[in-house]
Amino acid sequence: MIVLCTGVCFSDLSPEAFPYICTVSPSKLQMKQIPNIFTLLNLFFGCMAIVFILQTGETLLNYNGQEWKIYLPEKIWWGAICIGIAAVVDFLDGFVARLFGASSEMGKQLDSLADVVSFGVAPGMILYQLLRITYAYDPEGIEIPMGYLVPAFILPMAAAWRLARFNLDPGQAYGFKGMPTPAVGLLVASFPLILLYNRFDIQSILLNKWVLYGLIILLSWLMVSNLPLLSLKFSDYGFRKNLPKWVLLAIALVCGVFLQWMAVPVVFIAYILLSLIFKNQPA
Repeated sequence: MIVLCTGVCFSDLSPEAFPYICTVSPSKLQMKQIPNIFTLLNLFFGCMAIVFILQTGETLLNYNGQEWKIYLPEKIWWGAICIGIAAVVDFLDGFVARLFGASSEMGKQLDSLADVVSFGVAPGMILYQLLRITYAYDPEGIEIPMGYLVPAFILPMAAAWRLARFNLDPGQAYGFKGMPTPAVGLLVASFPLILLYNRFDIQSILLNKWVLYGLIILLSWLMVSNLPLLSLKFSDYGFRKNLPKWVLLAIALVCGVFLQWMAVPVVFIAYILLSLIFKNQPA
């Protein structure tokens, strides 16, 4: 008799020798690691985002006539792009896990650890840098105390709390309690790209320290709150049952065409409003 157990063969053994016989083949064990590879890629791009965000370059201010203008270092934009790539990979790891039937408790924990970095710490670094640049408008802004900037770290702490709570709550498969961390991470990642194109003179609004402090408090509260929000997973593709999701998708497509990066905060707000309007609709 041949018994296969985690890739090891034992011969000439009677069935009575094993109360439990493992029949998992090595290929199936390897298949279960594929989603974890995607999760680690999520973490990789989150780390790359932090590297780009913190490499601000040497030139921050440029004097133009009588006006000081603030220029975002190009590498912050690349950090925002890396967060976007991490979000795509984060979606793919769940898709691949369902495709191969390879979901696991380790994969769930690993996913949350990666999300803390990619959608918590990296966006927190963006807010830190935006606060620093905002204070640079002031004559003595370059020398501000660190305490004025560290409120940016409230966001990654809220993200960690949100993800830990999510892992312990099995009732969030088709509905969320509080804003999903990737949604907040993508919103913050859009800020440097919105500022880059500066449509509707958004720079004068977004590069305001009080606006940034307000956003930090609001986004952190949204993550740790019990606000009922839609899950964007489709249990089926019926129109009536998934009406708010189809409406949100239509809004995203239209805004993406006409507003470019400004579409991200618009879709974020639409997501909250649709969740509240349809909160009593079964998933």
